[in-house]
Amino acid sequence: MRLLGRLLVIGVALLLAIPAGAAVLGAGVLLDPALRDLAGSLGLSGIAAVLSDLAEGYLPDPGLVEAALALGRALVLLVVVPPALNALVGEVLGWRSLAWYGGATGLLTALLPWLMRGVRGAAAGPAGAAEGRVTAVLFLAGGVAGLVYWLAAGRRAGPAPVPPGPRPRR
Repeated sequence: MRLLGRLLVIGVALLLAIPAGAAVLGAGVLLDPALRDLAGSLGLSGIAAVLSDLAEGYLPDPGLVEAALALGRALVLLVVVPPALNALVGEVLGWRSLAWYGGATGLLTALLPWLMRGVRGAAAGPAGAAEGRVTAVLFLAGGVAGLVYWLAAGRRAGPAPVPPGPRPRR
């Protein structure tokens, strides 16, 4: 019964943490000029056009649909995967540390674009100031998601701590 209750707490904590991280990422996109330009070049108006066409009953342009799906996959990869993965590892290992949930989630979120760049074999040029700001925004978004998860569920992860004092004899 304790396991079922713990799974419910984990689910609710992730439902709180993921939107918190997404909100910080959205604020970072709005506040950082490089991310704002990137969002504009990705064509957020194209997503609106796809939704508008669907609402009117027309088939949208396949290229715009593919772009919208790619953007959605990237957002899921950046916002959902790091908190869920770190919550799973923290719960299995029974870690209650704020440094794990906040720091590791932020670090994993910030490293994902760099790891994907390495997997795809893209030419890695010198990291500019814009890439550093993007990495900082991603770290902050992941850190906030990890902090919210820790506040909701991570503080009580794992088995209950043994209270100090004499142990009963058996």
